[in-house]
Amino acid sequence: MPRMVGLPEIQDARRRIAPHVRRTPLMRGAALRNIPSGDLTLKLESLQVTGSFKARGATNKVLSLAPEEAEKGLVTASGGNHGLGVAYAGWLAKLPVTIFLPSNVPPAKVARFESWGAKVVREGSVWDEADRAARERAGQEGLVYVHAFSDPAVVAGQGTIGLEILEDAPETRTVLVAIGGGGLISGVATAVKALAPGIRPGIRVVGVEPVGAPTLYESVKAGSLVELERITTAANTLAPRKSAELNLRIIQEKVDEIVLVTDEEMKEAARWLWLELGVAAELSGAASAAAWLSGKVRVGEGESVCALICGAGTEGVG
Repeated sequence: MPRMVGLPEIQDARRRIAPHVRRTPLMRGAALRNIPSGDLTLKLESLQVTGSFKARGATNKVLSLAPEEAEKGLVTASGGNHGLGVAYAGWLAKLPVTIFLPSNVPPAKVARFESWGAKVVREGSVWDEADRAARERAGQEGLVYVHAFSDPAVVAGQGTIGLEILEDAPETRTVLVAIGGGGLISGVATAVKALAPGIRPGIRVVGVEPVGAPTLYESVKAGSLVELERITTAANTLAPRKSAELNLRIIQEKVDEIVLVTDEEMKEAARWLWLELGVAAELSGAASAAAWLSGKVRVGEGESVCALICGAGTEGVG
């Protein structure tokens, strides 16, 4: 069985990564037009170093390694943002990094990997195919493989976001979190649910997946891991065909609901974030806001909702 993650691991991660990542701000959505009921705040991980939350988990993983363990270098597979996080962590630790990417990762992100000193290898059309190749390379060359979402150290790093949300907005009643493989929501839900009894009993954690990649929605419904036959969303950072046992177990225990949003709803949310708030979010980054704006998540009048804006970008703005 996979090793689980608890509040002590998340608190240790915060101490470890604090000098190297940003404590991102909460933006309060005052005076907004044409919005659902409820009081919205945005956790702006789009302002994190490398442009997404992934820097937290990757940095925690790499800084947890013994020097002799990591000396040959790091390898990972990514839909985009995790690779940037690992490239950044490798740059911090002065370690070589190889990133396997599927063909659907935009060229602009490839240039950013290389700007952090990482080597890029294209493999397959979806993350799962790139991931198989990355694992093979790790075995062949003795590299440290950094999983995008099912490594306990990665989950603990992402969980530091949950600590910040409840410290900065203890009135929060619902937290909306996008789901790709499930590492982000696993960490955030673990932190929030551990702290909730003393701060905000009854707090909800709601996951958001694309209609075209309902990986964990289907897995939770089935009670076991489901591998999707195909992916049809343009939000490539939310699009593994299969999650992992660690993430499914945490989500089953700690996540209250998973809702699905369309690509068009994510595009509309990205436009809304830019035009109303000046926040530039990629499709995956706008998924949580899309769930709120489209009414997929029911909230009471005046209920405090925190939407995690997990990645920066401009493809949904135009």
